Amino acid sequence: MSGPMERGTAIVTGGTSGIGLATARQLAGGGFRVAITGLNAPEDVTNLLHELGAASCYVQSDLSDIEQHRDVLRQIEDRLGPVSCLVNNAGIGSVARGDFLNLEPSSFDLVLGVNLRGTVFFTQKVVDAMLSSRSAGLFRSIINIGSISATVASPDRMDYCISKAALTAFTRNLAVRLAADGVSVFEVRPGIVRTGMTAKVTSKYDTLIENGLVPMKRWGKPADIAGAIEELASGSFAFATGSVINLDGGLSIPVL
Repeated sequence: MSGPMERGTAIVTGGTSGIGLATARQLAGGGFRVAITGLNAPEDVTNLLHELGAASCYVQSDLSDIEQHRDVLRQIEDRLGPVSCLVNNAGIGSVARGDFLNLEPSSFDLVLGVNLRGTVFFTQKVVDAMLSSRSAGLFRSIINIGSISATVASPDRMDYCISKAALTAFTRNLAVRLAADGVSVFEVRPGIVRTGMTAKVTSKYDTLIENGLVPMKRWGKPADIAGAIEELASGSFAFATGSVINLDGGLSIPVL
């Protein structure tokens, strides 16, 4: 296994809470230098960085503002060195659930601006840095946090589903583009995970899970997702580039 300083720097977008925070902790424990980005700094960011270790940093970033991307990456590389892993975790849910006929263009643009456009063009900057040999000698990976909503319909939040389905196409195309360069690309698809994003629908999903929606009969935990991400980032599954990992307790398995 590689030593702590041989893993390089991992960026976790949206790394201040939920799946992103659990992932940052997991990667830091696995020997990565970890940069977390977020729209708003948590009040305890100093304590958080202390927990992650000396080789960590927080950079405030509005992912939807692509003009910021180059500077965000520069700050991270200046502080922590070459980036070898990017976890595209930042994302937002639908602004308002409801009928498609009431979907506002501004809401659609906001969701796609973060979940797809911002993610795609921040990845572009990171990949450019990776291919310029700034992370030469390290295993390099791009890990996109998708959702079962990429394939499971939720008509009351169609904009979110569209953004995640498009992320799947991005993952596949990027995997092919980067395969010969030795950069592996993966998509991780969480199911129903207990985070701030699902807090408003807890009672709804409690009932659905109890009634058998999830074969494992429980919510997912951020740690369930983070553990898989570390394995992908480690290089253990490098040859599986382009793969989708379902982390949903069996929810996405068709059952007759």
